[in-house]
Amino acid sequence: MSNENMGTIETLVTAILGKEIGRQTLDMLAIDPALLAERGDTVSRAAFAMAMNVALFDDLLRRVPSGSAYVADTLARGGKVVFDHGALRSIRFPAGPTGALPGGEDAFTRIFLPLGYEMAALYPLERLCMTGRAYRHRDFPEAIPQFFLSELHVDRFDDEFADAAARIFGTSRDPLDEATKAMLTHFERDLPVQLAVAIAALPVILSAFDRQHEPPGFEDYQTLLSRSNEAAWIATEGNGFNHATDRVADVAALAERLKAEDRPMKAKLEVSATGRVRQTAFRADSVERPFADGELRSVPGSFYEFISRDIDPETGRLDLAFDTGNATGIFAMTSAQMGANR
Repeated sequence: MSNENMGTIETLVTAILGKEIGRQTLDMLAIDPALLAERGDTVSRAAFAMAMNVALFDDLLRRVPSGSAYVADTLARGGKVVFDHGALRSIRFPAGPTGALPGGEDAFTRIFLPLGYEMAALYPLERLCMTGRAYRHRDFPEAIPQFFLSELHVDRFDDEFADAAARIFGTSRDPLDEATKAMLTHFERDLPVQLAVAIAALPVILSAFDRQHEPPGFEDYQTLLSRSNEAAWIATEGNGFNHATDRVADVAALAERLKAEDRPMKAKLEVSATGRVRQTAFRADSVERPFADGELRSVPGSFYEFISRDIDPETGRLDLAFDTGNATGIFAMTSAQMGANR
């Protein structure tokens, strides 16, 4: 099939993932037909943002066997995934960048804002010494997945923690090259970009969703872990996609079914203060990660989440908000109770 017969999103996704995997991944997702209808030699910011999210969804399933098994079961039942949002974690030092990488959320706002995202709300995560921010797409707020982007504040911990964090994250590189930054500047002006430019830039953008620093020293990792499960997670996983979320009609009923099937479910359903947003998740799958001493150790990886959203009576539209209490509870899915075991 030639590019002329494929929509823009399919062209981008299959260019990155290959035709077979790309189309399989697209078939997993319920995507707004208005997004899929785009065609031509140029790419809108909305189409690029959706293609980026499709590729990130594929990446997460490759790393999260429990999520991949759930998606396979959903498809077998005749369903599709409504990709609600993805989550990222970052680290913020009190002054300056993180190695060569812009600090905290700045590493991603330089991507999100040009692609049409805007900050929708701020969520203080005081118990975790973090701040969360929701980024929502201006053009297709309900159809393009949101991002829940959090940053951990190093200055809210002690000096030993800060020194260990500096040694780990100070080795960070900046994955974005000049050509990709130029493309983002073009999108920032709300202008489409040439298809060939978008295809070349998409893998570079996707590489930002990864660990940018060298493998951590084990002692430094243990120092972070003793104060913050989230900091330890960032030490091994970096800015990888922390979780992807399926928007379902009745998350409570789904959770009961999945528990009965002995899936690795969170014990408690998280319900927002409004009652309109309800969330649960699988526990994070374990992954093997290298450390500076050359050893591979088992640590918590990423996970798969589920959410139900009701209509907000004030707007008559889907309530796309998040909730500080919900987020704090969901973050516990990556806790490492026993540390990094060999």
